[in-house]
Parts: sequence; C-alpha cells; structure tokens
Amino acid sequence: MSSEKKCLGCGVLLQDENILQEGYTTSIENDICQRCFRMKNYGEYQVVTKSNEEYINILKSVAETKDLVLYITDLINLEKNLEQIRNLIPNKMILVLNKKDALPRSVKEEKLIAYLESMGIHFEEVIVISANKNYNIDYLLRRIKFYQTSKNVYVVGHTNAGKSSLINKLIQNYSDNAQELTMSPLPSTTLNTVKIEINDHLTLFDTPGLVQNGSILNHVDEKMTKKISPKKEIKPKTFQLRRNQSIVIEDLIRIDYVEGEKNSFTLFVSNDLNIKRLLNSNNHEILKDLNKVTYQVGYDEDLAITGLGFVKIVNKGTIDVYVNKDVETYMRKSLI
Repeated sequence: MSSEKKCLGCGVLLQDENILQEGYTTSIENDICQRCFRMKNYGEYQVVTKSNEEYINILKSVAETKDLVLYITDLINLEKNLEQIRNLIPNKMILVLNKKDALPRSVKEEKLIAYLESMGIHFEEVIVISANKNYNIDYLLRRIKFYQTSKNVYVVGHTNAGKSSLINKLIQNYSDNAQELTMSPLPSTTLNTVKIEINDHLTLFDTPGLVQNGSILNHVDEKMTKKISPKKEIKPKTFQLRRNQSIVIEDLIRIDYVEGEKNSFTLFVSNDLNIKRLLNSNNHEILKDLNKVTYQVGYDEDLAITGLGFVKIVNKGTIDVYVNKDVETYMRKSLI
C-alpha cells in the first residue's frame, strides 16, 4: 500500500507495493525508504533521475511563500549561473558558501565574500561555513534568526552542495529531533521537500538539489565520484608549464598549454586524484578523443570544471581543454 507518510531521509512518499518505484519500503511502519536504508547502512546508491523542471516547480512554490531562503553553494564548485535560483525566488535570501574546510586554510573568508559580492547579485548576506567542521554554524543560526519572516526557512541549492550535511549539523547542534537526512556524495539524494523541526522557533524545509547537467559527476562511476569529492583540505598542486606541455587528471580531462610565456597552473581538486604533467607533444594521444574546447586566458583567471574543481592560471595564454562533451567548463576571474 502507499500512504501519505514521507521518508524522513529523502522526503519521498513511502509505499510497499512496487520495489522498482521510488519510496519502496518493506513496511509502511518504517520511517525511511529502502533506498535511504541501503545508502545509510551499506553505502549503496540507487540512481533516481528527476527532471530539472520538477525541481524548478518546487523552487517556484518556495517563491510563493514570503519565508527566508538559505542558498547553499559549494566553494570548490561555485555555479556558473548563481542568478538562476535567485531569479526564481525573490524572497529574502542568505548565500551560504559551504565546504570552507576543503579550501586551504590560508584562504581568507573576507576575500571569498568580497568575490561573491562583486558579482552584483542581491543577497541579504554572504556567509562562509563548513558544515563538515561545524565552522560558523552558530553565526549562521544567529543571522537566520535576524532575517526570518516566520518560523519556516527553506534550504535550496544544486546537488552535492551540502544542504543535507548543513541541516544534519543544525539538528545535532540545536535540536532534540532524532531525524537525520540521507547524505551521499552522489547527485539527487533528496527527492522531495523534507520538513525538519529544529525547535519551536525554526522549521527547515530541505528541497531537492537542482541538478547540474554539466557536472562531471554525472559521467563517472561511484568509485570515481568518491575520489572526486574532497574529504579533507585540498593541497593545491602547482605546475610551471611551457608551451606544448599538458596536465592530465585521471582519464577525465587534459589541459594543453598551447600559446603563451611560461605560466603557472595551480589545481584545486581532490587530493585523491592522480595528476600528471606531460612535458612534450609526443604524449598528446592521451584523451585526444574527448571533446576539445579552446580558451583565451586573461591574467589571473580560473578554468572551472563543473563537479571537479578549478585551475588557477596566472598569466595570459591559450589553452585547449579535452573533456567529455557534456561536462561544463568555463573561465572566470580567479576566486583565490
């Protein structure tokens, strides 16, 4: 039978009739679906695909409230279009820059905040946190209280930004609620809106992550996904490249330095990834079948690779990037 009871892990309606459909559980008496149970206890992940249209409709319904919204984004993988969610939701909104713990400690949060504020997108405030390390969570809660319009606060963002991690941290720190959201390094873990009562003054609504169609995570297996997701502070790797030299990350991407003076390339990606420098063009058969994109690089720019991280490039030059045709890459002014 199906019911009006929702899974406490991902928010989907529970049902015990069809094992192949989302929300399946062995008994309606259970609090979480089979998918969340197996993910939580065995680390197994079952892919469920929803269209972004469904997610966008959920975000539009948030816009119909007048409630405060927390927009969570991942500092290692800032979205190219931060306006997308802001344009859908006119509510008061705090931009929360998560995963500060993955960036080198030397990176000052004031600089990160200034970088985001320079984009000219209106947020009530930009706050840097680490849900993983419990950094700045007390301050975030104080600012939530300051901007709240009712007890309800909505949490939005793209997949894998750390929304559920943040909510679980807020539950642990400030609530007697035993509920725990399902977390995973893979996309689309939260399938529907999940209501979490933190205390008498604050109820959070976790919304499904907007899927980044251009993310490299959509094109790798589970083992590589875990490798790509940084588990600790990134130790940046810097290479001094001359013309016709290249950098290869696993079998995911090749970056050729085509034209320009000697240049510095610093990679901000997971420490677990295998990175090689190729010193001459004889090695250019590697990954040559991937899609090639050419960029004219200005001074102090980043090559952002959606889902993977970014490469800081100091001087002007020309690069060729070989990567899966469906993975989004783009140039931006340097974050760091």
